[in-house]
Amino acid sequence: MSGTERGGERGRGELRIYLGAAPGVGKTFAMLGEAHRRRERGTDVVAAVVETHGRARTAAQLGDLEVIPPLLVEYRGTTGAELDVEAVLRRRPALVLVDELAHTNTPGSRNEKRWQDVEQLLAAGIDVLTTLNVQHLESLNDVVEQITGVVQQETVPDEVVRAATQVELVDITPEALRRRLSHGNIYAAEKVDAALSNYFRRGNLTALREIALLWVADQVDAALAKYRAENEITDTWEARERVVVAVTGGAESETLVRRASRIASRSSAELIVVHVVRGDGLAGVSAPEMGKVRKLAASIGASLHSVVGDDVPSTLLEFARASNATQLVLGTSRRSRWARIFDEGIGAAVVQQSGSIDVHMVTHGEASRPRRWLPSGSPPRRLLAWIAAVLVPSVAALIMWLINSRFEVGGESALFFIVVLLVALLGGVAPAVLSALISGLLLNYFFTPPVRSFTIAEPDNFITTVVLLVIAVAVAVLVDAAAERAREARRASQEAELLALFAGSVLRGADLQALLEKVSETYGQRSVSMIRRGFGVVSSVGAEAPSSVEDADTVCEVNDGEYALALRGDELHARDRRVLLAVANQAVGLIRQRELAEEASQAQALAEADRLRRSLLSAVSHDLRTPLAAVKAAVSSLRSDDVEFSPEDTAELLATVEESTDQLTNLVGNLLDSSRLAAGVIRPTLRPVYLEEVVHRALVGVGVGTPGFGRAGRDRVHVDVGGNAVLADSGLLERVLANLVDNALRYAPDGAVRIAAAPVKDRVLITVADTGPGIARGAEDQIFDSFQRLGDRDMSTGVGLGLAVVRGFVEAMGGTVSATDTPGGGLTMVVDLAGIGKVAV
Repeated sequence: MSGTERGGERGRGELRIYLGAAPGVGKTFAMLGEAHRRRERGTDVVAAVVETHGRARTAAQLGDLEVIPPLLVEYRGTTGAELDVEAVLRRRPALVLVDELAHTNTPGSRNEKRWQDVEQLLAAGIDVLTTLNVQHLESLNDVVEQITGVVQQETVPDEVVRAATQVELVDITPEALRRRLSHGNIYAAEKVDAALSNYFRRGNLTALREIALLWVADQVDAALAKYRAENEITDTWEARERVVVAVTGGAESETLVRRASRIASRSSAELIVVHVVRGDGLAGVSAPEMGKVRKLAASIGASLHSVVGDDVPSTLLEFARASNATQLVLGTSRRSRWARIFDEGIGAAVVQQSGSIDVHMVTHGEASRPRRWLPSGSPPRRLLAWIAAVLVPSVAALIMWLINSRFEVGGESALFFIVVLLVALLGGVAPAVLSALISGLLLNYFFTPPVRSFTIAEPDNFITTVVLLVIAVAVAVLVDAAAERAREARRASQEAELLALFAGSVLRGADLQALLEKVSETYGQRSVSMIRRGFGVVSSVGAEAPSSVEDADTVCEVNDGEYALALRGDELHARDRRVLLAVANQAVGLIRQRELAEEASQAQALAEADRLRRSLLSAVSHDLRTPLAAVKAAVSSLRSDDVEFSPEDTAELLATVEESTDQLTNLVGNLLDSSRLAAGVIRPTLRPVYLEEVVHRALVGVGVGTPGFGRAGRDRVHVDVGGNAVLADSGLLERVLANLVDNALRYAPDGAVRIAAAPVKDRVLITVADTGPGIARGAEDQIFDSFQRLGDRDMSTGVGLGLAVVRGFVEAMGGTVSATDTPGGGLTMVVDLAGIGKVAV
């Protein structure tokens, strides 16, 4: 459907990116092929930017596609051809081709970066096909630099690429790409050998290809997770191997993690370590052991997670399914055979409920150690107490009936006292009372006269039964009290563990977003928001995050209601709210910390601006007046009717005006450059620059305003840069060299100035050496600060901004500048920039 046929208001356009591991893999070719297929299906297609790089096959693939002419932007004597956004918006096609998404536009263009141009086209409802190399992804910039040694100045934020509708990897083996290069299909013949031995080395290409494949795999994985969440799919899809290992924080945890790491490495699987914090506080944790586990997980590249749940098997399996895990690693149980009669254990329950997740039961040294007895108040122990209340008195009565002749009534009563104490020690007042009643009835029926009758003939028998009841209740109450204190201690331990978990995240540098994600994961919430009264949502995570406290299922207000931690998901218990209140206070602390950091940054910027303003006023006050006074005096003399000047005198006065004007121009230019650097608006366009050309333009730019330059000054500057070329911004490099030559001529008015260049590996060192007085030892870095004029005594040669501008420009181009002594006396400035090899001259 054409753009005209669409008509009306358009939604946001779709972005399709052809991603490659290196230049020459065929991204542009693939993009053009898709464009022709779309046009054959009736789509209105235009090409706005297609970079053929002189490749005949790519140019032929462009064919008869409609091309929108580029927008020509002039900057410092050069003309750049850029994407004409306005022309595309006026044409309003259904699909536009925009090559090289990471390109930096020529200064003066509509936007600084081409991806920003593309964003405007997408917002207008126009679909875009574009290309990108993996080295231009912002998150991979430093990784690629380590592999190739090349600093990529042009980058695209990862979120821009992740937001694309489609990212298609254009893949080719390193051997095939090197053959394509050697056949001249990528670069000109004279550049092939250098490219094959540098950037296009087999190792470089293999590493870049792996990075590209892994990045695309991660994006596919994220898309799958989003699809599963949107469609509420909980079944495991074995699209990628993931191993989850459950740790308790006990001594066996490190053994389990190491074993799980070996299991994961066999299938190149992702390893996830999870610790289930019992909501009932029944399972304590050793902080030192968890610290060891955290350190071990970090060393092997695994992620560590903590989740809260009363039912450990269910909580563990829910986490595994949410992570789309394919394998689960557990430690073998330390339960005895008798304990398994009442509770089968976590491992057995997980195996029964695991479904399609494979479960590995790993043996460890702790498995041979007996597990502690069931804690008081736990469901298995309460069940055991009720069974014992009925069964134990009955068994005791049977045994005493069989050996009745050996015991008197007093001995039988003592045995029943022991029975009641045993049941009471299991915990629970009600089971103890039941045991006492049954014991009293059995004692009265079978062993006290009249036998086989519930009639109480003797008062002592009644007292015995009452004493049994009193002892049972007293012991049970004491046991319950002790059990309750133990439960409170365990709950406090659990809260302390969770607080340590969240506090540890903050101490390890987590920001507010990361803290909210930790809360969401730990408590199994769909979304979490931090809301500030009167300001709305400060930060949020998860889908459909609460925008107000009314939208939340659980709310924790802090700071007198100014802030609220709002959670959407299963409602949490009161014991969880206590921890969440502390977490909310931590979140408020992070917010205030961020605000204070911003205020401190603003205050520092203001203080720096004030310092610069005062320094500038102090330094400029004289330097502006001196050339202005000279201009004023010369012009006033020329306009005077009282004196008639000879042609020589007139020429000298005009030369004074011109020299003073040049001084003012240089001063204003450095001031403007300094302000641009301080504002951070310098955005260099890095391209191959031949030093021979840029040096001669710089010498012309120095002008006659430099003392001692004049007509004969050029004879004092000797240039020997050979055929070296660098990756730089031509305009900025010209200003750098002009300032360095200007500085050298000022301080060496009678000596020679030499400009040279030499390649060192993949860099080029440009030197500007003079034979002046030099500088004091130890001041090599100080001379690059603003308003420094070391060795200047007459206060008439500038405000000391020239070298500060030099350093700013060179660093903006990814290089460095340093000062050293010239052999035999003087100062040598060394500029280090990325090189692109020698060219024929």
